[in-house]
Amino acid sequence: MFSMILNKLDKAKVLPRISATERQALNAGSVWIDGELFSGNPNFRSMMAEAYPALSAEEQAFLDGPAEELLHRVDGWELRNTRRVPEDIWSFLRENGFFGLIIPKAYGGSGFSTLGRSAVMMKTARLGPVGTLVVIPNTLGAAELLIGYGTEAQKSRYLPKLARGEYVPCFGLTEPTAGSDAASIRAEGEVFRDDDGRIKLRLNFTKRYITLAPVANLVSLACRVHDPEQLLGQGADPGITVVLLEKGTPGLRLGDHHLPIGPFDNGPIYGENVIVPADNIIGGPEKAGQGWRMLMEQLGGGRAVSLPAGGVASAKAAASAIGPYSMVREQFGIPIGWIEGVTAKVARTAALAYVLESSRIYVCAGVDAGHHPPVISAILKQQTTELGQQLLIDGMDVMAGAGVMQGPNNILGAGYISAPVSVTVEGANILTRTLMIFGQGAVRCHPYALDTLAALENKDVPAFRKALLGWMGHSIANFGRGIVRGATRGATVSAPVSDETASYFKKLGWASTRFAFLTDLAMFCVGGKLKQRGQLSGRFADALSWMVFGVTTLRRFQAEGAKKEDLPVVHWALKYCLLEVQRAFEGIYANFDTPVIGWLLRYPGRFWLRINPLSSGPSDIEDRRVAATIQKPGEQYQRIALGGLGSPGDDEPGIGRLLYAWRLISAASEPLMRVKKAMRHGQIKAPGVLEALEPAIADGLITESEARAIREAETARLAAIQVDVFDPEDYYRDSLATSLTTGKT
Repeated sequence: MFSMILNKLDKAKVLPRISATERQALNAGSVWIDGELFSGNPNFRSMMAEAYPALSAEEQAFLDGPAEELLHRVDGWELRNTRRVPEDIWSFLRENGFFGLIIPKAYGGSGFSTLGRSAVMMKTARLGPVGTLVVIPNTLGAAELLIGYGTEAQKSRYLPKLARGEYVPCFGLTEPTAGSDAASIRAEGEVFRDDDGRIKLRLNFTKRYITLAPVANLVSLACRVHDPEQLLGQGADPGITVVLLEKGTPGLRLGDHHLPIGPFDNGPIYGENVIVPADNIIGGPEKAGQGWRMLMEQLGGGRAVSLPAGGVASAKAAASAIGPYSMVREQFGIPIGWIEGVTAKVARTAALAYVLESSRIYVCAGVDAGHHPPVISAILKQQTTELGQQLLIDGMDVMAGAGVMQGPNNILGAGYISAPVSVTVEGANILTRTLMIFGQGAVRCHPYALDTLAALENKDVPAFRKALLGWMGHSIANFGRGIVRGATRGATVSAPVSDETASYFKKLGWASTRFAFLTDLAMFCVGGKLKQRGQLSGRFADALSWMVFGVTTLRRFQAEGAKKEDLPVVHWALKYCLLEVQRAFEGIYANFDTPVIGWLLRYPGRFWLRINPLSSGPSDIEDRRVAATIQKPGEQYQRIALGGLGSPGDDEPGIGRLLYAWRLISAASEPLMRVKKAMRHGQIKAPGVLEALEPAIADGLITESEARAIREAETARLAAIQVDVFDPEDYYRDSLATSLTTGKT
């Protein structure tokens, strides 16, 4: 019977087919908490037992020392306009080990943890080209690939020089015809035996969008190797391979720039008959053809590091600016942060900054613990960069004119301009969401799907029987579990805590059960067409992403001591996470256009969803409570917003002068309110607060020292809301370089 079922399923192509490159991607990395959520019955105790550590003493000292000093050394406005990293900054980066954070101490590096590297990248994210110089050497590229796959000779030769910054690396992957579909690269490497008897590669390629290429002197090049004489012993067509190329190699051309928005060093790489020894293959000749596997394995954890650090930095930067600004800036006689429309944006920014930081720490700690979860890393990359961009837009709305006027005092403009870069690179978010997260997760993280597909492809009837029966039992169990959990609103789910947050575990468990059963329906009813149903897959990805965020938020709350003052933020965040899961389910039900099952989901199913929702979202009252957490100075503001981004000086432009004014205004708020109340009731007649101070002193409303505090605060307030002004000489640029060409080769 099972043989007949196998043959029918195979002929009908009910289940999605997997290509060779997709199989390598599926086999790379590991399944982690995503597997729990796909199971339909997650073990929240084990998920809450995952590490949520602090930085090591050495890592914290680096953040407080060299990283902090770097923030004060870099003139961001000058850098954005000149686009050139000054030599003294290059020297500072080299002397303080910024290029070797990922490299083990045995090779001259710092050997920082994933969490440590992420923290440095988050802190330096606002430094534009300088931040890029920190990111690229310490993520996917020469050092990481050499550490994971290099020969000892390669490690000894390259890693010490990479750690010292003598080698500046770049990674050559993207091509004009190969972007998100990186496996389609056309860069070629032909194997031949040279006249000297050595086996070599002849490389021809055109790469573009390569970060640091214009300033790099060591290229990790992804190419397709062809070996017609089979000199490497890996067949005639080994496939994608990573080869090291040093600047100065004949035929290799570096140095030209693209001009990214939010400028940083990025440009094309060209190679014409570039000849290098086969020993330049990372891992040696025996690793020819294993480049795609290397990339997938490293991205399994690597996607959780650099771009999420930048996305979280954007969220925290927005929170750190608009909380204070909403209290410093006044309109209609009150701080704009008391106006409900502004309050809602401040609250959303505060809560999501808390959520995203929880995910950064939780997932980086997981990678440090040995997990390399490609699905979770993809979620982090897609969601943190997208949400970081959205929160910057919200921040620009709150700051209004001060947000859109450029200059040294603009706080969020540079991040707003460059946000699309993070959304685009390392797999465009559109495709990450609609293809990768659920497409890979449904097969890899499902407890039975991969085994079933393998048995189907191999025509292995006993294995197919075992996997299919397991899958059927899994589906039936989740169907029954879903009915019970839906009827009881998750009451039967076991929560690992007994405090106010226990109900959120129950609802996440309920959501997981529904998600798992819907996944089975999609796999069998949509089947092989799932790859073409990107919108549907994207909604599954959304549901999974916000369940993950719910878990990491609850873990952060517990790890930080279940602080009572953080409960408003946690309540808001979990209600929002569950609302996003609810919206994703509604979208799945509405667009599950298959016979019978689709009708049941679209009509009775959606009706049930609406009358029995996971969440209706946070209330307006909750908005006010959450906004208040970043509208007053203190430890909570530091923890949610500014923490990890540096300590601006009072005299620094932008955020420095804003925080200075905010602290003074907060300190003088009580006597200031007395003066304003007297003005409002006609007790004091004056055109403004400063003019009302002397009458207020005379009436005994405030003291001389309180008047001085108010005067100082109001002066600082006026300075903090000013924008930059340029004279004609500084404003106009009368010429551009005449050498610009399109499609230059």
